[in-house]
Amino acid sequence: MSLVELIAQADERGLAASGLACLDRCLPLLGGDDEVLRPLWADLADGADGGDVGDWGVRIAQVRDKLAGAGPAESAGDEAALLARRMLEAAPAERSAAEVRVWADGCSVAALHIHRLLDPSAGPVSSVDAPREGRTEGVSPLVAAELRRQVTVLELLAEHGAGGVRRALEVSTEGRRVLRAVVSRRSRKRG
Repeated sequence: MSLVELIAQADERGLAASGLACLDRCLPLLGGDDEVLRPLWADLADGADGGDVGDWGVRIAQVRDKLAGAGPAESAGDEAALLARRMLEAAPAERSAAEVRVWADGCSVAALHIHRLLDPSAGPVSSVDAPREGRTEGVSPLVAAELRRQVTVLELLAEHGAGGVRRALEVSTEGRRVLRAVVSRRSRKRG
């Protein structure tokens, strides 16, 4: 099943986890510590109904406050960092299926585009629509890995509900480490 189809079929918790996972993997571009999103992950893992949905907006606002002005100085005009910042700013205050579906879809596109921008083996930046629809020929390694992570997160939540959140976080943490290494290498080359 393509990423687009998985997003279309996901429930509210799966969509929230998908968007959150994309944002989590892009934290190195925002200068956030690895624990800044932990309360949102915990919220998704709690309870059969998806946690206390009312706390979502409060927690999103707290994350925005913590990450305000954070980030490497050289990222000020960096398109990848700007896309990551937009993911955070677009996070809905209300965790309803309709709101998180739009956010999750936007985060998916942004995260794939970020990985395309940062992949030194990628050619000129092009649309990420084809990979999201299942056409992966010619996709660079970093984008292919991000695509697999996005699909895995949605599949875990679809199969296991709240029980899949912990594994989704592990998948996201792995992706964050990869992106942090890419950002670090890129900074060394610039410096």
